[in-house]
Amino acid sequence: MIQIAITDDHELVMQGIESMLQKTDVKVIGKYTNAVSTLQALAESQPEILLLDINLPDINGIDLCKQLVKLYPTLKIIALSSHDDTSFVKRILRNGAHGYLLKNTGKEELLEAFETVLSGGQYLQKNIQQKLLNQSLGTKKRNTLKPKLTRREKEVLAAICEEHTTQEIADQLFVSPKTVETHRMNLISKLGARNSVGLVKIAMEMELLK
Repeated sequence: MIQIAITDDHELVMQGIESMLQKTDVKVIGKYTNAVSTLQALAESQPEILLLDINLPDINGIDLCKQLVKLYPTLKIIALSSHDDTSFVKRILRNGAHGYLLKNTGKEELLEAFETVLSGGQYLQKNIQQKLLNQSLGTKKRNTLKPKLTRREKEVLAAICEEHTTQEIADQLFVSPKTVETHRMNLISKLGARNSVGLVKIAMEMELLK
């Protein structure tokens, strides 16, 4: 019997998955609605697999994944999300997740994902795999032409990706908000973005945040 747990702030999602897994060799031993309750419960008993929602009310699921991987190296974490944006996929896989499923997944795919990660593999939902492949083919040329960023620009870029405000970045780097804005505009120009959101997306595609 495979023991799993689910962390999702929507009770209906958790109930739906539990109902889907009835009459299979999978047992849901825990359902948690936020990161804090997940951390508390896993300190008592660990499932073999955790289905982890990316959008949680207290801690970002991507950050929680990183914590859990360090605390419980044998725990298999499969991200569960309604987002098929490849930037989310790359970030959570980089933080140690073993798979990525969309919330519209069916029973067969869910079971296949469990078997794959328990045997040491990585599981990505089929359309996610295709998006990553298409993106990698489309951005290969751009990835080879990474723009040259100054040390300060890299620091500002990292802070923007962590969603810090201009004032917070200025305080962190001991510069004026105007200097931060100048760096931001230079980054937008160098990366060919239209705004800060595009800046983050392109930075992830170009793997500038490593």
